[in-house]
Amino acid sequence: MNILVSGSHGLIGSSLLPYLGSKGYSVKTLVRQSPANPSQIRWDPYQEIPQADLLEGTDGVVHLAGEGIASGRWTRAKKRAIKDSRVVGTRLLAEAISRMRKPPRVLISASAIGFYGDRGPETLMEASAAGSGFLAEVCRDWEAATAPAAQKGIRVVHARLGVVLSPKGGALSKMLFPFRMGVGGVLGSGKQYMSWIALDDVIAAMAHALDNSSLHGPVNVVAPGAVTNAEFTKTLGHVLGRPTVFPLPAFAARLAFGEMADALLLSSSRVEPTVLARSGYHFQWSDLESALRHLLKR
Repeated sequence: MNILVSGSHGLIGSSLLPYLGSKGYSVKTLVRQSPANPSQIRWDPYQEIPQADLLEGTDGVVHLAGEGIASGRWTRAKKRAIKDSRVVGTRLLAEAISRMRKPPRVLISASAIGFYGDRGPETLMEASAAGSGFLAEVCRDWEAATAPAAQKGIRVVHARLGVVLSPKGGALSKMLFPFRMGVGGVLGSGKQYMSWIALDDVIAAMAHALDNSSLHGPVNVVAPGAVTNAEFTKTLGHVLGRPTVFPLPAFAARLAFGEMADALLLSSSRVEPTVLARSGYHFQWSDLESALRHLLKR
C-alpha cells in the first residue's frame, strides 16, 4: 500500500514511518516546510493542499498532525490553536482526498480519549457517550471533520489515543527526571484512572487498522486494564528503584498548570480497547510494569 502520513515529526509519526517502511509500505508525508525530497508534500493545515494532484495513488492516510496540548498554559490563543489545528486541518485533508480521482481506501485520523471527559471510575468503551469540557468538545469536532471522507465511501477510523508511553516524548518523558531524582509522587487524590499504551503498540495498532477492513469509526487505542494514578506512580517508582513520597496536591497542580491540570492530570478516564481487541489485535504490552521495563530498559 502507498500510505500518506501527516504529523510525521511527532512522537507517533516519527516511529510510524520506519515501522511502515520495514513492513514494505511506500510512505509519503505531508510537511509544513519546503519538501526535502520527492516523498514529501507541502501543506498548511489551515489552507487547502496546493498540489493535491500529488496525493493521487494513495491507498491509505494516517492523519496525526495537531498542536501539542501539553506545551504551555492554555491561554485563549493556545486553546484556539489546539482546536483549529485539528478540526480545520482534518476537514481540509478529508475534503482533499474525497476529491481524488481514486480516493484512498482508508483514513486513520487521530483522536483522543479526551472525547469521554472526566468520568471517574466508569468503564468507557467506544459506544460510551461523549463527555464534557474543552477536550471532549475538541475531540467531537475533530472526529466530525472527517465527514467529507466518510461521505465519499472512504473507511474512516477515529484512533482515540490514550496516554502514549515512551521515553522519547509525551507524559512519561516529562515524569522521568523528577522520579529519577526521588521526588515523584501521586497527582491529586491519585484515584483518577489513566488509560495508557506503549508506543510500540500504538504503531502496530495503526498498521493493523490500515490492513483490517472491519475497523471503522471510533477505536480506543489503549492497553487493556487502565490503572489509577497511584498505581502508575507506585509501578514507575518500583521500576526505577526510587521512592514516590512527594505528592502534588490538586491545588498546586492547578496553580502550576491552570485549566490544563484538570483536563490532563486530574481527570479520570478508565477506557477499554473493546473494538481493537475484538478485531484480533494482540497487544505486545498489556502489563504496565512489563511495558515500563521494556521502554526504560530496566
